[in-house]
Amino acid sequence: MSTMLAELRPDRAVSPSLRKRVVIVGGGFAGIAVARALRRADVDVVLIDRRNHHIFQPLLYQVATAVLSPAEIAAPIRQLEVKQRNLSVLLAEVTSVDVASRTIEASSPVVGVRKIAFDYLVVATGMRPSYFGHDEFAQFAPGLKSLSDAETIRAKILGAFEAAATTEDDGERARQMTFVLVGAGPSGVELAASLAQMVRVTLRGNFRHIDPAQASIILLDAGTRVLPTFAEPLSRRATRRLTKLGVKVLTGVKVETVDAEGVVAGGNRIPSATVLWTAGVAASPIPKMLGTKTDRAGRALVDPFLKVVDAPGVFVVGDAASVMQDEHPVPGVAQAAIQQGRFVGRLIAKELKGRKVERPFRYFDKGNMAVVGKNYAVLERGWLRTSGFLTWLVWAFVHILALPQLQNRLRVQRQWLWSYFTGQRSSRLIPEPPRAPSA
Repeated sequence: MSTMLAELRPDRAVSPSLRKRVVIVGGGFAGIAVARALRRADVDVVLIDRRNHHIFQPLLYQVATAVLSPAEIAAPIRQLEVKQRNLSVLLAEVTSVDVASRTIEASSPVVGVRKIAFDYLVVATGMRPSYFGHDEFAQFAPGLKSLSDAETIRAKILGAFEAAATTEDDGERARQMTFVLVGAGPSGVELAASLAQMVRVTLRGNFRHIDPAQASIILLDAGTRVLPTFAEPLSRRATRRLTKLGVKVLTGVKVETVDAEGVVAGGNRIPSATVLWTAGVAASPIPKMLGTKTDRAGRALVDPFLKVVDAPGVFVVGDAASVMQDEHPVPGVAQAAIQQGRFVGRLIAKELKGRKVERPFRYFDKGNMAVVGKNYAVLERGWLRTSGFLTWLVWAFVHILALPQLQNRLRVQRQWLWSYFTGQRSSRLIPEPPRAPSA
């Protein structure tokens, strides 16, 4: 390890006498997949991320609604070093990329900014919430992309009920018990359904002066229907299920303003103390640092081999890449990110052996799934379109197996069983804000 870290100094030259180095930026699904695909390659792999953990994002909404704790859906990235001898993990944030000199700059809270040379660079930095040019909404409507986002949302939801139970003002109580979710894609639908079950089951009887079941949950979207990436029949079924759970679905409504008092949508003011943003995403700034063309969301336009044009040895994978297949964009989902990561890792491994890869990346769609509360999910794969309890069981099984570590699988399985039969959620904590030291 010390030898590899010593080689990260800026004076390190790329030389045929040294092992090649692959630098991976991002420890999400795609970045981890690249690293694992290179585990037997004769190469040094450096994985850089500003967080020390990998998040299983499909279950992030369950942390936000107190079903699971953060540790149950996350795993330390550094643990990969134990199983992969050619891998080094660096906790830092990439601040610039110089493709011409084949170096990047990474900022660490301990050692500051350092230059790192690379022979191959793989950008797998994922996405962040997009407020469509209204970044001022962010302070009032948190997105859901990280563990800290999920904990912030959980604290806002639980804190709203505490405030409603404390105030004697009927108008303020109604505002605190009104929850507005902007964006009716899978994240918004899953979050709304989980929140609806939380207020109707988990919090039932927990408050003496308010009834949490009287909370108003509103799901807004500027589009014409929920789950727009699914077939219309499944979208209609999901809408009916949400309505049955007590969620008010408003489509064709554009959000105009988000502030401390609530939302203005379709010309109407909706007073709310808790506005959650699941509407749009944008790429991190790093793809633009490569000097390549990007799409409207900031994703790098790559060739069929996921390479950046006119930048040899530079790849972009996962949500940070814009990839076309059969005249349609490859969806920004976990399975696509994993497949792209594996493809690039194997491509690099073959190139190191002097072998040429002739077949471009081809995405294999295993199907789209979304859960709409307890005992109900929708699934679409080609001509197959199913929904209901059996689909929900398939969803649960697939997600348990996909969790990063055995301990995650065991913890989540145990917590899901407890929550299923009791209706209770074990992570209903509101973090206490830090106090100023007393004089």
